Amino acid sequence: MLVARGLAHALKSGSGSSRDGGGLMKRSDGRRAVAGTIGRAACVVALAFNLSACFRPLYGPTASGESMGALLAGIQVDEIAMAQGQERIGHYLRSELIFGLDGSGQPAPKRYRLKMQGSEVIQTPIVSSTTGRAEAGTIVANVKFSLENLDGTKVVTDGVATSTATYDRSVQRFASQRAARDAEIRLAKVLADQIKTRIASVLSAKP
Repeated sequence: MLVARGLAHALKSGSGSSRDGGGLMKRSDGRRAVAGTIGRAACVVALAFNLSACFRPLYGPTASGESMGALLAGIQVDEIAMAQGQERIGHYLRSELIFGLDGSGQPAPKRYRLKMQGSEVIQTPIVSSTTGRAEAGTIVANVKFSLENLDGTKVVTDGVATSTATYDRSVQRFASQRAARDAEIRLAKVLADQIKTRIASVLSAKP
């Protein structure tokens, strides 16, 4: 009986010690998990801070200290070289850029000039099986642009802007021409935004 009671007491003490050890291990694991979470959060904050230091807001303060509006207003937009018969979209694009770069209406001294050369292709991927006529058209435009200093001796940045616009074609010729014109206007707005954004990103970092 004494031996049995001794064994029972030993087993009970052992199980209690095991439970206490398990509790300590759980508390230790919990502390490590919290510490790990805090460490990961600190790394994320540090990374975000470093990235914010690397990237400059597009329309915020520029590297030169001038406002972006003043830099963009200093761009002279030249006539766009387009193939014969495609002058209309060139006219729309130039108008959008003049307004987008300097919509104030106030004359500003020019320090850059924007040269462009564009092309336009009309595709008709949808053709009616009944009439054999194209039901829709897609205008594909590509514009090469180059921003130079005013005397043309140095290229600040250059690139290519590309976009498409789709329109419905009608059996009525006037309606189709109007729809095509509206598509060209939409296309000019998209191309102008592309060119303006790329130029602004370069000028914002230029000292």
